[in-house]
Amino acid sequence: MARRPVAVVTAVMLIVEAAGIALLNWILGLVVDRQQMSLAGLDTDAMSIGTWVAGGLFGLYLLLCALVLLRAAVRDRAPGRVARILLITCAVVHGLVGAFVVGLVGWTAFALMMVMLGLIVLSLLSYDESAGAAEPDAAAPGATGARGAAGGDAPHPDPV
Repeated sequence: MARRPVAVVTAVMLIVEAAGIALLNWILGLVVDRQQMSLAGLDTDAMSIGTWVAGGLFGLYLLLCALVLLRAAVRDRAPGRVARILLITCAVVHGLVGAFVVGLVGWTAFALMMVMLGLIVLSLLSYDESAGAAEPDAAAPGATGARGAAGGDAPHPDPV
């Protein structure tokens, strides 16, 4: 299956996106700081530092998501529960950012966000735990299924 290459490509794209987000916020912080722009009387130093911190935190978040995907690709196993939740939040963030950038930046940025969303979701679905867990039970001889030996639809002998 092509789940390893998908996870690696998604991780690389998240690393590139993290660097781009951090660079963009660094440049925006410099612009605010050098032009002494103020919004509703806010301190320009606080605005520029806040921009740098937000860009750094968001970049670290994306790098953490990339690290989870790289680990899944190297081990070729599904991420754990917390890691899956992290990747789901990353997919939701990309969906929301995509909705915002279509009006602010344009359709190209929206398309890039949707490609990232699709890659993250594809990575999550390709490492689906329930599909891998159901196959060995069905192939095992004498498997009784989830209800056990006494329950379910299995025929019962007549009590004679």
